[in-house]
Amino acid sequence: MLGASEPGPGPRRRRRGRTASLIGAAAVLGLVAGTCAGYLVQVDRAPTKLPSLSQPTLAQAKGEGPEPLSAARDRRVRTDGDLRKLLLEKPRGARDAEYLMGDDGWLALADYVGFYDRPDEAFGEIVSDEFRRAATTGWLVGSTYEVEIRLVQYRQEETLAAAENVRTNQYGAEDEDGTDSWAVPGSGNGRVYVHTRPDTKPGYVPLYTAEAHAWRGDIALEMWITDTKPIPKAKIMDLAERQMERL
Repeated sequence: MLGASEPGPGPRRRRRGRTASLIGAAAVLGLVAGTCAGYLVQVDRAPTKLPSLSQPTLAQAKGEGPEPLSAARDRRVRTDGDLRKLLLEKPRGARDAEYLMGDDGWLALADYVGFYDRPDEAFGEIVSDEFRRAATTGWLVGSTYEVEIRLVQYRQEETLAAAENVRTNQYGAEDEDGTDSWAVPGSGNGRVYVHTRPDTKPGYVPLYTAEAHAWRGDIALEMWITDTKPIPKAKIMDLAERQMERL
């Protein structure tokens, strides 16, 4: 009987170190050879012409161009002109307002900031807002009914100062007790305010007030009416609408 055979030696494991080194070296040599060959091919080729940087000539339109806008249609022509001409005219029979500030319809910056509670602080803020100029008018009807209108223009190179200042004035007007307000039709942003509670000070007759604030472009509208009796909405609204139409 044959004896059980002893198991033979197992399969050998292949040594990978030397083979891997040879393959890596061959790959590097192949990459270098390919780079050199590509370089030699590019050297022998003529340089590729670059596309022109200039654009094709555009055909000029024929015919006459549009006529420039007239002063009546070009708002910029009007607002860059005499700002005082955009103010409402004094009604027939009315007198000049007694306490109207300014010189010949113009309101200097120093006079304008005088309407603020803290003129020194307001001066710096208005300068930062790029104040350009202000025009004013006002009139007195009878002995108590008084109107004052201001158009304040800003340069608006950095901020939309006209809109920002109008919003500030509108917020202040709405903050007073006993105030009714309405939008000015067609203005897009204007509002009128009627204060139903009079301003009372010892030694003075109680005064009722109404005001309007709006803007168009770089011009802010500020308008006030004062009287010893309540002011109807129709009066301040009529003035505000007509003034905005002139802008």
